Amino acid sequence: MPAQPAEELAAWTEDFATDPYSAFRALRAKGPVHYVRFPTGDTAWMILGHEEARAALADTRLRHDVRHSAEYDSDGLYSIGRNMLQTDPPDHTRLRSLVAREFTARRIKALRARIQEAADQLLDAMGPLGSADLIDAFAFPLPLTVICELLGVPGVDRDRFRAWTAKILTIGEPEASGLAAQEMTAYLAGLIESKRRSAGDAGDAGGAEVAGAAGAAGAAGAAGAAGALEAPEAAEAPEAPEAPEVPEAPEAAEGDLLHALVRAHDEDGGRLTDEELLGMAFLLLVAGHETTVNLIANAVHLLLTHPDQLAALRADGDLLENAVEEALRFEPPSPAGTYRYTAEPVTVAGTHIPQGARVVISLASANRDPERFPDPERFDIHRNPALTRSHLAFGHGIHHCLGAPLARLEANLALRALLDRFPDLAIDGDPAPDWRPSLLRGLNHLPLRW
Repeated sequence: MPAQPAEELAAWTEDFATDPYSAFRALRAKGPVHYVRFPTGDTAWMILGHEEARAALADTRLRHDVRHSAEYDSDGLYSIGRNMLQTDPPDHTRLRSLVAREFTARRIKALRARIQEAADQLLDAMGPLGSADLIDAFAFPLPLTVICELLGVPGVDRDRFRAWTAKILTIGEPEASGLAAQEMTAYLAGLIESKRRSAGDAGDAGGAEVAGAAGAAGAAGAAGAAGALEAPEAAEAPEAPEAPEVPEAPEAAEGDLLHALVRAHDEDGGRLTDEELLGMAFLLLVAGHETTVNLIANAVHLLLTHPDQLAALRADGDLLENAVEEALRFEPPSPAGTYRYTAEPVTVAGTHIPQGARVVISLASANRDPERFPDPERFDIHRNPALTRSHLAFGHGIHHCLGAPLARLEANLALRALLDRFPDLAIDGDPAPDWRPSLLRGLNHLPLRW
């Protein structure tokens, strides 16, 4: 426990969830590293400056594995398997190598036509309505469709994933988060088994192992699920209710990414454990759509509430890519990295952090550091592109977001299609953002008219 008292984040701003930036500005003025207490009551060392955050993201002394925490008790913190964002090399290297080839520039480019088709279909449905909630009608279904098709999740189940992830990420509702984590774990175990059957494997024993791991993992609650998404953990859930019956998942065509992961588990020398298989499925599904939902909606809201920037973009379509990058800088979908733990005493910017301490790297604060970005509180799509792209919204180092190229492509195509289709697009009602009480940075609703 540090000798000094924790800085109370809630004391620096009227509503931290709505406006964390006031707290960040006040703390950065006092230094780039502070021991803080979140409104939830959790404490951690927070790194706020851009230079310090970038270095910390690549610092091998800051480990992702919770077993380096001085407060470590058991692996019960993993609620839905064990994934890349909760591991360090060599496990992290092994896990990432299993899926990295699916997110290369060539593979992502091949998805362009399908993303455009999906966007156009959603806009066709929206057009005659004259108004709609962007989240429900466009920002959620587009990336959810793309990642579910990539992984092989049946279309009939996608609404359930939206509901589960929303509950898992909600702050202040640990019981609902824990139950959603259980239900999602049970579903993923059933889906994995259906992939095994459709691939023609006997797999009875393997299926039982995965289902058993699912039950054990689901009972742990929502804390580890939150960490899987490069965001601070929610309060630990109470003991979860009895695990729900595993729903029978429809058969899916072989050849998707989840099939490949099942094969890696069953056939390829045990390169993936039961717990890791569940964790990988969860991470790719949730991180593969939730952050992109926020990116699209946050970018649209920023443009519509900054009419001079929207006018500039409409006048010069070549600014679109930089507009997306500026939105990532100004309102990053993941405001912080996952908890890290010091494997040894660490000194950052003159501040001593003891061994076993919990560390949070604030991506949102780093992206508005005036030492890096001139006039950082201004949303400006004309910023120097090289400077804009030095934001840390996707992290840095070996844990840099694997899906960043896909998120960028989806956001660029989505914004282009939306603005081209509706030249008089406007916010329908109060323009003040309706932020979700979530571990991520996203809106509850964004009502639009055209």
